Parts: sequence; C-alpha cells; structure tokens
Amino acid sequence: MEMLVWIGTGITVLGLLGLVWCMVDATRARNAGLDDAELKVRLQRLLTVNLASLGIAGIGLMSVIVGLFLG
Repeated sequence: MEMLVWIGTGITVLGLLGLVWCMVDATRARNAGLDDAELKVRLQRLLTVNLASLGIAGIGLMSVIVGLFLG
C-alpha cells in the first residue's frame, strides 16, 4: 500500500500545481488592464481549471488516506 500513498502524493502535487497556476494566471489577468467583459471571460475559464485542480488534489489526498489505512 506504500505505492498507493506515493501515487496519491504525486496526484495531490499535480492538483496543487494547477491551483498555483490558477492563482498566478488570475493575478496576471487582473494586472493586464483588461476591460470587465474580457476579464470576466478569462476568470470564468480559470474557474473551470481551478475546480478541476481542486478535484484532482482531493482524489490524491483520498488515495493517500486509503493507502495509510490499508498499510
């Protein structure tokens, strides 16, 4: 079950990297001086990526917990 813990850790790190990327891209979008409509479209697209990254990180954490319980 140690392998499940390491796989879950890797998946969690990927999800966290996606969340960090969303934060960086949202900051760039706000500093780009876009008008309200363009900024809204860009942030809505980021919301999808943000939720997907959060889900991936959650699945990875669940894998880690299952691996710890079974191991």
